[in-house]
Amino acid sequence: MTRPSSPTLPRSPSSRVTAAVERGYAAYARRAQAWTARYQERGGRVFCGAGCFACCNMPIRVSLAEALVTAQALTDEEAARVEAHARQVLHNARTAPDEDVYVERHRTEVGFCPLLDRESGGCTRYDVRPTRCRDTFSALPARYCEAGAWEAMTRREREQYRREVARTPGTDGELHFIAPLEHLSEPVWEAAAKAMRAEWGLEVWGDFWVLTTLARDGTFMEQVARGDARGAWRAAKAAGLAHRTVLELG
Repeated sequence: MTRPSSPTLPRSPSSRVTAAVERGYAAYARRAQAWTARYQERGGRVFCGAGCFACCNMPIRVSLAEALVTAQALTDEEAARVEAHARQVLHNARTAPDEDVYVERHRTEVGFCPLLDRESGGCTRYDVRPTRCRDTFSALPARYCEAGAWEAMTRREREQYRREVARTPGTDGELHFIAPLEHLSEPVWEAAAKAMRAEWGLEVWGDFWVLTTLARDGTFMEQVARGDARGAWRAAKAAGLAHRTVLELG
C-alpha cells in the first residue's frame, strides 16, 4: 500500500543539521549493538522487545535537529496526529503545578505516542525515532516501566526493587534502565547541538511532539534558520505551541 507523499519541508541549512543527527544515530546503533552483545555474553539481559511499549507514554525531550529527522518522514495524516498530541502536551504544560505532576499526567492523560501502533506494539516510524526512544532499555521486566508501577508497590516490594536494581549489572543502582546504553546517546546530542550552532547560530530543544510539529511550520523554521530566537518564539506562539516547559531557544 503506497503512503501519501509528504509535503516539501524547509530544507536549506537544516539538511546539514539532520545529516549530523543521522550519522549520530548510525554510530549509536553500532556501539549499542556491540555493547549489548558483550552484556548478554556476560549473562546480562535486556527485557525490551518487539510489542513492548510500556515506556511509549513518557515525555521526551529532543533537539530540533532530531525532530526534523522525524518530521521530514511523516505523512500529512501522521503529522496531524502528532500535532494533536502536541497540543495535549501544551495543555498539560500550562496547567501542571510542578514537574512531577507534568510527567505523571503526560503518562496517564496525554497518553501514548500517536506514532505507536497499539495493535502490534510497534513504532510506525521506528527508523526515525528520536534518541530517547533509542536508548531506553530495561534490565528488569516491562511491568516496572509502566506508568504508576512505583506508586502501586508496597513498601516491601519497593525494598525488593531497590535490591534487585542494585545487584543487576548495567543499571546505575537507582533505576532499572540500562545506564551505559543511555550514556552512548550523549554524542548524538552533542552532534546535534554543534550542528544547530554552526548552521543557525542557536540551539532549539524541547518536547518531541511540539518540535516535530514546529519543524513543519515554515515561518518558525525560517526564523530559526536566521538565528532569530525571538522571531522563532513569536512564530511558535502564533502557532499556539509556545511554552517554556516544552520549547527552549537560545
